[in-house]
Amino acid sequence: MAKLEVRNLTISFRTNNGAVRAVRDISFNLEEGETLAIAGESGSGKSVTTRAIMGILAGNAMVDAGEIIYDGKDLLKIPEEEFHTLRGHKLAMVFQDPLSALNPIMRIGKQLTEAMLLNNKERRRDGKERFNSLLAQLEKTMVADAEARGQGAQAREAIHAKTKQFDHFASVGLKMEYTYKEAMESIVECMDGMDEIDNAILTSKDKEVREICGRIRKSLKHIFDPYTFDENDPEIAKWHTALEGFQKNYTRRRESEMRALMADMTAKLGAMVNAQEPNFFCIGYLAASGKTPDPKKQSITELNQMARETLDREFMIDFLQDIAHALQYSSQQAAKSQQAAVDTLRSALKVYQQKPLNEGECKEALHKSAAAVEAAIDKLQLDKDNQAYVYRSGAQSYIDRYARSKTHNPKEEKRYAREQKKFEAQKAKGKNPPSVIPKNLIDADMAQHNLCEMTQSLLKHFEELIAASETKDFDVLAVEMVDYMKARAQDYAFKLTKGMARHRAIELMKEVGIPEPHKRFYQYPFEFSGGMRQRIVIAIALSANPDILICDEPTTALDVTIQAQILELINRLKKERRLSVIFITHDLGVVANMADRIAIMYAGKIVEYGTADDVFYDPRHPYTWALLSSMPDLETREKLEAIPGTPPDMILPPKGDAFAARNKYAMEIDFEEQPPMFHVSETHMAATWLLHPNAPKVNPPAIVVERIERMKKEQAEREAAEALQNAKKGAAEA
Repeated sequence: MAKLEVRNLTISFRTNNGAVRAVRDISFNLEEGETLAIAGESGSGKSVTTRAIMGILAGNAMVDAGEIIYDGKDLLKIPEEEFHTLRGHKLAMVFQDPLSALNPIMRIGKQLTEAMLLNNKERRRDGKERFNSLLAQLEKTMVADAEARGQGAQAREAIHAKTKQFDHFASVGLKMEYTYKEAMESIVECMDGMDEIDNAILTSKDKEVREICGRIRKSLKHIFDPYTFDENDPEIAKWHTALEGFQKNYTRRRESEMRALMADMTAKLGAMVNAQEPNFFCIGYLAASGKTPDPKKQSITELNQMARETLDREFMIDFLQDIAHALQYSSQQAAKSQQAAVDTLRSALKVYQQKPLNEGECKEALHKSAAAVEAAIDKLQLDKDNQAYVYRSGAQSYIDRYARSKTHNPKEEKRYAREQKKFEAQKAKGKNPPSVIPKNLIDADMAQHNLCEMTQSLLKHFEELIAASETKDFDVLAVEMVDYMKARAQDYAFKLTKGMARHRAIELMKEVGIPEPHKRFYQYPFEFSGGMRQRIVIAIALSANPDILICDEPTTALDVTIQAQILELINRLKKERRLSVIFITHDLGVVANMADRIAIMYAGKIVEYGTADDVFYDPRHPYTWALLSSMPDLETREKLEAIPGTPPDMILPPKGDAFAARNKYAMEIDFEEQPPMFHVSETHMAATWLLHPNAPKVNPPAIVVERIERMKKEQAEREAAEALQNAKKGAAEA
């Protein structure tokens, strides 16, 4: 299921000269863990699209039509207060100019931790809400399943007792885990402090050493937990005393004493950092049952095994079976409702396909079909069914738009005729009046087309769900359900402190490749180079572990070597964190080795869409050919071809193909009618009349053909080198 869906998005901007059509009826999906590159010239609508996703469009922007679906919500229809909980938390953005995204008078560390602390509050609130609602729905479904199997009130009481017990011991375990992680964070802070002391000793900064000793003493007070260290540990008491002495009076003459202390602390604290972590979910069950284990009497490995076996034997195996039955029942009920919804949607589609549309009949059909669709949603499905959740609001907006065209368009025609008449009269008098604002007409046919397309898409989606319901493994899904609830409960239980945030910020700075993060943490943006500032912006964007990262030309302001480093960094982070990335660029060469799919935009429309191999090795639109021709290539001395002409005026978009005036392959029909999206393959589409069966055969320019051959050869060489390297690695391991 797609992570993000953009459907029929149309955006314009109000100006004194009329409405600028910035984005015109575009659609695309973003899958989990993939990179979608959106490429095109300046003014093609790339950044407007991503700003609409982030909810940061300019004040004069008008969303004329379309939907942006994320997590079962249309982002274009939710209030700003709700959007605020998503922006930065679930959706993050890296801007072209890092200075515009950073506060010049705030230290970098503060900017990183501020984002973490704010988003932690939202994550905790969201985690609590999701855990409670899912557990309540699970209990409700378990009861319904038990009643369907002929079990009575006794079963209802037993189910309630089980879900309550699960909630209780999960809560107990999370509290234990939270105090343990607080202690572990303090231990890591001590380790970080010792690294800082080592650097300070090497640079002969005695005052800094004394300050860091004070910080370590403060952190040492919080390292105690039943599963870390005992408060009465005499060795740790000695550390306190020694650090107090160094805090008051450290000089270079005491370096050997300091290094001896650091060696002792590093050995003991490092062993704890690398030790196995207790399984608090299982241990929480023992504690909630009055069987709190003593970690001093057995190893963590033995404790985890004993706790897991006890939990499985006394509770979890039976509970997982109950969940599996509930999931199966919920899936079967949803499949029945989906079949009923398919029949209702087919009837509604017949109404939507009438010409002209009858508004009353459409609203009645929508009321019935939307009710059937909402009843068909499987409430225990972890991934929200985006299409089903937004069907009512999306279809209603298209019906309203169609109805509004009946009153709006005649008024707009009269307004234009009236102003045009005044304009001609002024011109006849020899004056030079301002030009008339063009007509802003609502395309009723497009609204009806989108309504039918949305309904057909949902029909197909439900048919696929019905077919897939027979192959589900409910035992596996039950385990996934428990894991999901544990994760949401952890989100709620984990409260980020300032000390934890500082440690995480430093780790994040290391992750994005910033040297000396302990020192850089206290610096201002002006003390960083352009590449380092962009790394900081990426770190801030990643600080809340977002689902989707939008990169708006993040390398444009950087030199070539730094560009390569930033691209490599984004690609690595995407793989490590399973991020979904939207990458905006005007240079196809930038995304050649990192994009999974590419959308080529021109004049507010997607003109070609496919996998990276489709677009680079089999381009079909003349505009894509032009972009490839103008792409710099250091391997050859061939002259780059500039794209002739300029983009069209989007206040008055061309009637046909917007690229026709700049396209030497344009035919007469290109100036008269917009081309539809022709399917080259299942993954590849292009909007050009050259793909029509009756069109003359036109081959790409020679420069593009040569480039494609060269890119294929380079790709084959890279793959051969990787295969050889993997073979050598495998032989060495064997």
